[in-house]
Amino acid sequence: MAAVRKLLLIGGDLDQQRVLLQLVKECRGAPFDLELAVTYEVGLKKLVGAHYAACLLEYHLGARDGFELLREARQSGSKTPVIVLTANDSEEADLTERDKGAADYLSKAGLTPRLLERALRYALKLDEALSRLSELAQLDELTNLFNRRELQRILSEEWDRSVRFERPFSLVMVDIDHFKVINDTHGHQVGDEVIRHVSSLLAGQVRNVDRVARYGGEEFALVMVETDLAGAVYGIRRLGALLAETPCIVSRDLTIEVTLSAGVATSQSDASSVSDLIHAADMALYAAKNGGRNRIATTDGKTVLFDSF
Repeated sequence: MAAVRKLLLIGGDLDQQRVLLQLVKECRGAPFDLELAVTYEVGLKKLVGAHYAACLLEYHLGARDGFELLREARQSGSKTPVIVLTANDSEEADLTERDKGAADYLSKAGLTPRLLERALRYALKLDEALSRLSELAQLDELTNLFNRRELQRILSEEWDRSVRFERPFSLVMVDIDHFKVINDTHGHQVGDEVIRHVSSLLAGQVRNVDRVARYGGEEFALVMVETDLAGAVYGIRRLGALLAETPCIVSRDLTIEVTLSAGVATSQSDASSVSDLIHAADMALYAAKNGGRNRIATTDGKTVLFDSF
């Protein structure tokens, strides 16, 4: 049995609501459950605060119109696909609705269950496609971790939160040791396997609230929220110990032992901006590699061997 999908109807008088409720019930595909919001204020709150498969939005909402509500919802982060219900079925109206962020529009005159279901299916497919494109734009193709651009956004967001609530977060820059030797000895395909191996272990061991990104080449970045310097060092040492126990098995005849170098910097105490934080973690990473690799370095010049965990 297909899962029931929640829809939101914003606006409309009682007669219009009854008509749409009946039309939704008569849709022949996946079942829908229609929730009502009569006023602009209630509708906006529901659209922003809850999850719906799609929203049916009346163009006329008393003194304010549906496009104003749609604009406010988008500015508040709502990504729910919206179908605007209007009495204007001209081609110009169609273009206007789409330009303002609606997935589709429907003229209420002559609306049937088939037309409604077709519009809903189109809106849902469009939403899935846009979500997938957005996801691809955030992810590194080789590792499926966040990419460098998304890392920058995450860091900016966490920095603002850290300043607002005066709570620390840490950035750990991680580099695979002697990666050029692996590539030169075994080829780039094996190098890619090693990168995927390390990325999988990193992603599988961090907390749900933390974020892992591929910074470039064989370098990774971990954003550890609500974590001070000591907590970040402990966390990355634990990951390094796991890696030491889990070599990269490329094939039956080839197993590669992998070690890491890491640099740790903490918001506020080690930097006054996101760019400063990245630079501080990078300099600490350089110190770890320059100090012999397979170790963690902090901005105060201290180093800890991974295998001393």
